[in-house]
Amino acid sequence: MRARLKKISAVILILAMTVSLIACGKSNSRQKLTVDPDTAPHLKLALRSGIYVDAIESCLVPFEEENKVICDIVELGEEELHNGLVENAQKAEGEYDLCMVDGSWMAEFTAKGMLMNLSDTGYELDDDIIKATTIICYKDENVYLAPYYGNVTVLLYNKKVVENAGFSGDDLHSLEEIKKVCDIVKKSGNLGFMYRGDSENNYVVDFLPILASFGGWVVDENNNPTVDTPQFREAFKFYLDLISTGKAEHRDNLIIAVANGAAAMAIGWPGWYTPTARSSSDYIALTGKATDDAAAYNANVYGIWTIGIPENSGNKDLSVKLLKYLMDPEVQKGTIEFGGVPCRYSSLSDPEVVKKNPPFEAVLDALESGVYRPVMEEWPDFYKILGTEMGAVINKEKSMDQGLSDAQTKLEELLKK
Repeated sequence: MRARLKKISAVILILAMTVSLIACGKSNSRQKLTVDPDTAPHLKLALRSGIYVDAIESCLVPFEEENKVICDIVELGEEELHNGLVENAQKAEGEYDLCMVDGSWMAEFTAKGMLMNLSDTGYELDDDIIKATTIICYKDENVYLAPYYGNVTVLLYNKKVVENAGFSGDDLHSLEEIKKVCDIVKKSGNLGFMYRGDSENNYVVDFLPILASFGGWVVDENNNPTVDTPQFREAFKFYLDLISTGKAEHRDNLIIAVANGAAAMAIGWPGWYTPTARSSSDYIALTGKATDDAAAYNANVYGIWTIGIPENSGNKDLSVKLLKYLMDPEVQKGTIEFGGVPCRYSSLSDPEVVKKNPPFEAVLDALESGVYRPVMEEWPDFYKILGTEMGAVINKEKSMDQGLSDAQTKLEELLKK
């Protein structure tokens, strides 16, 4: 165990040094700007912190130079970004000119009139964008958002660990096969299936691909809760058995454990990082099948980060110009080396891109067969309630019967308000 911890520590150090070097390189590129920050107009961008910022920042200089403008970036965590945009919408003239929006916020933001109607400016989503990813971007046939970063659930696995268990990524046709590998790995003394247990949201979203593979979901077609149901129970029971082969970890530790071979696999997201051809880890898109002979469902869950313009932006013309620039196919392809994952066929199926980043094939499959989380204004409160009750069951504080019954009751009360 001590030797393994040393290995993991070394990986953490290398990753930290790499991130530091990339950050320094990007910072230097922005320092080469010839635009005078004291006289040029400024656009303020509210972005999701992490690799999403890296992708956008990597391509800003040509736009800034051509338009003699400075783009100021505000990096915010997921909840900070959501709350910050809601607060911003209450001002007559907003602070932000372009923002990242999680797909699950669309219903709330359009209901509150927070987003600019992009169709009114003549902007439309082009056919190169993977069609399923655009569904969330429309209201009443008008475009309000553009799918920028192709974050979607995939299966992250260690190639060598899976191979030592007698399988390959091509053999993982169903959840049943995935669990077989994890059971074998656990018996060998390693960790099988890792999961995130550090927030209500993570409890829910990392379980959704499992639930969908059993033909279940958290709401019906009318957004009524469907938690205390046979499909949810069957999927949750399987999930509890699956995660018993591993343990809960924070995202970074989870990634490192799989990369280091301390664990076999986990639900992953391209927004964390995308393995290259030389990586010890790889991706596959989940097939949506619980067993090899079961029906296949769309089970890869979108966590796509879209971009839009706040309705109260004071620089709408420049903001629209920036959004169009950021969505340009070639500009987006150029962000890949900085961690970008465009929702575009021209990027994810480009032979040269795929040669360097083989997991993009899995990302493309997952994006083509993906599903958005429920579109409802109450989703942030919904997942907090459900995640709290799921956590209580996972941590053996409640029985499954009690936890799912409590969740169903509380969710029904939430949606009656």
